[in-house]
Amino acid sequence: MDTLFAMDALLRSVDRGGFAPAARELGVSPSALSKVVAKLESRLGVKLLHRTTRRLRPTAEGETYLERARRIVEDVREADAEAMRHGGRPAGRLRLVVAMSFGTHALLPALPEFLARYPEIDLDLVMGDRALDPADAGADLSIRLGTIADVALVARKICDVERVICASPDYVARHGQPVDPASLHAHRCLVLSDAPELARWPFLADGKRTVVDVRGRVTANNAETLLELALLGEGIVRLPDVIVGPSLRAGRLVPLFEGTHVAEPVPVHAIYPWSRLRPPKVGAMVDFLVEKFSDVPWRTPPPRERAPRPRVRPRIAPR
Repeated sequence: MDTLFAMDALLRSVDRGGFAPAARELGVSPSALSKVVAKLESRLGVKLLHRTTRRLRPTAEGETYLERARRIVEDVREADAEAMRHGGRPAGRLRLVVAMSFGTHALLPALPEFLARYPEIDLDLVMGDRALDPADAGADLSIRLGTIADVALVARKICDVERVICASPDYVARHGQPVDPASLHAHRCLVLSDAPELARWPFLADGKRTVVDVRGRVTANNAETLLELALLGEGIVRLPDVIVGPSLRAGRLVPLFEGTHVAEPVPVHAIYPWSRLRPPKVGAMVDFLVEKFSDVPWRTPPPRERAPRPRVRPRIAPR
């Protein structure tokens, strides 16, 4: 639990007369803010607020706590402001935690431009597939795929990634193009060994959603391996477009089931610990990420912009 954030939430809720106005100020929901204060009370083992339908009122213990908390929060704000006055330029070491797929296929190719733009920032990258909070990893900033539930973290959405079903032209030429989702059972499909739920591929046709449990001869524990196997013509794969996008653009992979596959968009956020003032180096990276990736540059052009592909005669090869 971020105690400083909880203190600030408590102070704002009392000063504004309720959770709703304080939540609007902090950009979170009133229920989330109420839970933060309740967790603080639980940790302290004391009731800090009298809650009524009309307003919040501190208890006797709450009055004492609020007095000390106000001094602490104001001291932190002053310290932040002082640091900002002496270091207004983006500079210093920036420790960044990033998901492996997004880091490898999106961030790394863009980093030379960032480093040239901000020569006073030194970058410390931590890449992996565990969803680490910045504070837990000792980081200034984290790029995470999926929803963000922790209200003590500031989250700025960068973009969405979508899943794409695709295969190499060589695979399609040798094994045929699947004619409908059910025909995937007769094809080699490449799936993650440690995420069995991702072996259930969703489709939508005539307003009805169906799910196909796919299987194949080869599984792997990371998306990069599945990508290489697909490029080698070893099967059909379903991966985020940030991973397969460049290969689709180059024609090394071709999309399948474009009209019926459910892409299941996943949000990508830049997250960092709550603070009254955001360090310039963090702001520089967050703004850069939004600038470079909000228009999802790895995504293939819309269908109307694509050159027509030769029709491949569907056939199903025995497994």
